[in-house]
Amino acid sequence: MSPIKKVPMSSLVLIVDDDPVQRRVLETLVRRFGYECESLDSGAAALQRLEARAPEIDLLILDLVMPDIDGMTVLERMRDQKRAVPTIVQTAHGSIETVISAMRAGASDFVVKPVGAERLQISIKNALRVEALEDEVRRLNRQAAGTLTFKDLRSKSPDMDRVIRLGERAAKSTIPVLLEGESGVGKEVIARAIQGASDRRSKPFVTVNCGALPENLVESILFGHEKGAFTGATERHLGKFVEANGGTLFLDEVGDLPPEAQVKLLRAVQDGEVDSVGAKRPTRVDVRIISATNQDLIDLVKRGIFREDLYYRLNVFPITIPTLRTRREDIADLARRFVARFAAEEGKPLRGISAEAIALLNSYPWPGNVRQLENATFRAVVLADSDELTVAEFPQIAAQVKGFDVRIPPAPASLVRPARPEREVVRVEVRDPNVLPLLDGAGNLRQLDHIEAETIKFALAYYRGQMSAVARKLGIGRSTLYRKMKEYGFHQGDDESLMDKDPDAGDAAA
Repeated sequence: MSPIKKVPMSSLVLIVDDDPVQRRVLETLVRRFGYECESLDSGAAALQRLEARAPEIDLLILDLVMPDIDGMTVLERMRDQKRAVPTIVQTAHGSIETVISAMRAGASDFVVKPVGAERLQISIKNALRVEALEDEVRRLNRQAAGTLTFKDLRSKSPDMDRVIRLGERAAKSTIPVLLEGESGVGKEVIARAIQGASDRRSKPFVTVNCGALPENLVESILFGHEKGAFTGATERHLGKFVEANGGTLFLDEVGDLPPEAQVKLLRAVQDGEVDSVGAKRPTRVDVRIISATNQDLIDLVKRGIFREDLYYRLNVFPITIPTLRTRREDIADLARRFVARFAAEEGKPLRGISAEAIALLNSYPWPGNVRQLENATFRAVVLADSDELTVAEFPQIAAQVKGFDVRIPPAPASLVRPARPEREVVRVEVRDPNVLPLLDGAGNLRQLDHIEAETIKFALAYYRGQMSAVARKLGIGRSTLYRKMKEYGFHQGDDESLMDKDPDAGDAAA
């Protein structure tokens, strides 16, 4: 029995460099940034590792100057084999000609040895963000065009990989497929991929949510009606089966169909004919049926709610789609794709999501599956004020996961307004306690050094005394930060002194 390989929970970075010292330095930095890491010492070994694809490499850091197969050759072979892996190339000789050649060969970015930690981290984030956005845009475009295939559904989960392999087999025939799984796992995406990988690609893909159909209009919507067939039928309606003729009809939540519609659906699936309401003769249709349910259809059959003969007609090729909590290997990649898409839509300059936030998302059970993750990420992008999503942008998730806590500090006493007469109309202004006031208690404009001191005080507390992070986020050097801390009387690690120090105390006293 072969050993079970560890599948990375975060992005997997492959480092390729023939210098062992440089490899160790890069490994340390990459792991400190929160990514998984592998390292190799030659271009030949890198090509073999990319060919294996188990698990998939998310980012490649590639040295250009190596014996035998150098970095440029690796890039050229990756391009010839159409391996779209974002690549950061590095070399000790950063000439313009080298940069241009590497970029033309497919590199995402270029760094010169020895690369600084902050420069490398930004380069990795940018490369992953661009790749995630391009992947998401490509997937959405193909989904809209009806050409989405299983090659667009990348996954690191063995359970999801099995679903993809079953879907590819189902796509080669017109066999009826039943997709089973909880709400939000992506049943419609799998259905569209089956169509996109089949001979019916680019043909109609018609979706019907059986649970949302009014009971008195189910037959009319599915099978159509003739003009004057019933009161209010002022025009002829073709129905979903005829609309999907030549393509695929996706029946979502098929277990919610009423018994009368189940009889007609059985005939349509069995004979390829639909009886339009009020029509004198049936209509022949050529439709591929893919149905989906989040219920136990066998239980519905036993209770007499769902027809047994219809169940066996639909359940010819069942595919069970795993929940998100059982395919945690995909959470990080899905989150990054959603962040890239929503940041572009909202115009937010986000580079990605922090390692701590990824750890939070990996720890949450996700009862709403991929749909819930997508919505939570959308909300986080809207809330974001910096260039990276952190735990603070997922307060509802953090509140339910042990070890993570997002606390909103209470409003300062200076913001609490005195009581007003009962009949007086008051306009209440709600302020964010994290916003620094520009006016002091007496209503005068505060001095710049006081505002700067309070900003540094907040940053030190927010980033828990991590001086590099504080300096980077404030846009100043560490030496400048230490000088200003000394100037304002702050001490690293002394949270009480930071919180008690009030630069405006003298103004208030005056």
